[in-house]
Parts: sequence; C-alpha cells; structure tokens
Amino acid sequence: MPVAVEIARRLGLPLDLIMARKIGHPQQPEYAIGAVTETGEPVFNAEERQQLDADWLAARISAERAEARRRRELYCGGRARRSAHGQCAIIVDDGVATGLTLEAAIRELRGDHPARLIVAVGVAPPDTAQRFRAQVDDFVAVHVPAQFQGAVGAYFEDFHQLGDDDVLAQMRSLPAPPDVPS
Repeated sequence: MPVAVEIARRLGLPLDLIMARKIGHPQQPEYAIGAVTETGEPVFNAEERQQLDADWLAARISAERAEARRRRELYCGGRARRSAHGQCAIIVDDGVATGLTLEAAIRELRGDHPARLIVAVGVAPPDTAQRFRAQVDDFVAVHVPAQFQGAVGAYFEDFHQLGDDDVLAQMRSLPAPPDVPS
C-alpha cells in the first residue's frame, strides 16, 4: 500500500484497489494454494486443488470474498472499483511468492480491457517473474534473486502487516479521486 500510494502521488494518477485474497492451505495457511478477488474467478495451484475437500474450498472462497467486500466497503466507502478500460493500469505489490494473488488481480483487471497493463513488485522469484513477463505489457521487479528465500517478507527489514487503520490513513493521504464512471 505505501508503495502504491507513492507511485500514484508521484505520477499524479488515481489509486484504486483490487481486493485479491489468498486462499491458504488447510494445514499451512501462509502457503497459498489459491486466490480470489471480489468478483473474479478463483485462481488455483491445480495440483493442490485436486487434494482439497470441495466443501472446505467453497467455504474458503466465500469467506475470502466476504473479506474482500468488507475491505472495499471500508477502504473505498463501498465505491465500485474504477474501470481501467482503455487506460494504462499499474498493479503494485510488495512482492510475489506463488503469484496466485497477483494472477487473480491481473485476470480481474484484464476484464476491463486496459490499453496497457504494468506490474510493479518489490521482489519475485526468477521463474515467477518470467511467467508474469509473458502475461503483461511490462513487469518490473526491484529484486529478482537467483535463489528465492521462499517468502516475500525475507527481503524486507520491516514487513509488518498493515491494519485497516493503516490502509485508511494511506487512502486519506491522497487527493480525493475525480468522479469517474466505472
């Protein structure tokens, strides 16, 4: 969030949020096996999905969509996501590990038919960076280590999770968005 805010501020562009949510493994919740946005189709690690109980998975998808809607309501006052149709859109993330939440965000934004889609991340494994370079117009990573340490947080001195109040403060630090039809 802080990086996206700074990019929006420096480029003088509006900032909007895609609420992509990780679906963690039942035994290791930090290990992403899938991801979902508020409205887009879920994205999964195909091998992991085959091993999951269908009822458990349906419940997780529902719970993560509900959390995405809660965040949209809180952070954006319930305003629908601004369309990127015909625009240059930049997806910003602190880093990519499995890439599933980024994949979900890209798929959702691709539905808007942006003129150009750029992804900017702090860190990404080499194979994941290569995969995304083939999916978007430009993929920018500050660091693509030869040997990825397995977690994005390993590359940051301070990688604390932002709470609702932190995100709200970041959103309030930006100029009010113009009234643009979605």
